[in-house]
Amino acid sequence: MKSKICGITNYEDAMQAIEAGADALGFVFYKKSPRYVNVEQAKAIIKKLPPFVEKVALFVNVDADTINTTCQEVGATLAQLHFDAQQKVYDGLSVPFIKVIRAKSKEDILKYSNEYRLVDAYCEAYGGAGKRINIEWFKDVDNSKIILAGGLDHTNISSLKKYGFYGVDVSSGVEESHGKKNHQKVKDFILNAR
Repeated sequence: MKSKICGITNYEDAMQAIEAGADALGFVFYKKSPRYVNVEQAKAIIKKLPPFVEKVALFVNVDADTINTTCQEVGATLAQLHFDAQQKVYDGLSVPFIKVIRAKSKEDILKYSNEYRLVDAYCEAYGGAGKRINIEWFKDVDNSKIILAGGLDHTNISSLKKYGFYGVDVSSGVEESHGKKNHQKVKDFILNAR
């Protein structure tokens, strides 16, 4: 499974995740998140990163112009949309993007089944709550285009391999505190996901 380490707020954590084998890093552009980074912070981190690592910019309830401009300015390679946008937002995007499904039921995980998508457990807050989704929903489902998030850590990630997810996304499950990663947990998470 591919691994994304989300909620990166500093260069040291970014490089440690890359050295541990992360396929993608997530940068949160949502001001209410304890892992929020502004454009200047993200740009300073991303410009020093090595090539061949996906740099994902996470957005909540913003327009296409904000997404396009932010991604271009910081050097993000993918936008992650944590909200149900109107079609005009998707149509207005000039950057690759992935939709996030905040699942309340098994039916929710089947939305956008012909697209790669990130599936997280529904909660009032947007992302990073560490709430685990009902894994039973994924039995007998084609999960090859699903990136699973929510309540994951190095102790439970191995048990997910049998479901055939494309990838996994973790934030709070590998942290010392909000926005500060525990490097051993990051290493163990990526190792156990492979």
